[in-house]
Amino acid sequence: DCSQYTNKSCEECLKNVTCLWCASSRRCVEYPVRRILPPADLCELRSARWGVCWVNFEALIIAMSVVGGIILITLGVCCCCCCKKKSKKQVSEGPDKEDERMAREREKRRVRQEERRAEMKSRHDEIRRKYGTVLNHSH
Repeated sequence: DCSQYTNKSCEECLKNVTCLWCASSRRCVEYPVRRILPPADLCELRSARWGVCWVNFEALIIAMSVVGGIILITLGVCCCCCCKKKSKKQVSEGPDKEDERMAREREKRRVRQEERRAEMKSRHDEIRRKYGTVLNHSH
């Protein structure tokens, strides 16, 4: 029973993990496990001690909020940085791949055009030979 440690010391009260020490009233009471925080009528947060005597609930809540906030901000910044790197990488890869594709297309067109030119030249040469008008062509 926690109440047997009332008016003794915080350390003695908190040896039992189910007990809550209220520094202002020097009472040792059962921790209200159904509630996350002890109600104000039982003990105000700045006087409530649980687990260790040197940390009150108010400081614990503030510290946990600050740490939680820092963690959330850090995660947010990391996510933003990763997204920006990813988008920059895609943007920088995009034009390069596009340029390569365009260069391949140009090369294919050039090769096809050369083939057509050669085909036309041979056709013209055949026609000239057929009709006996073979001329010296320099191109």
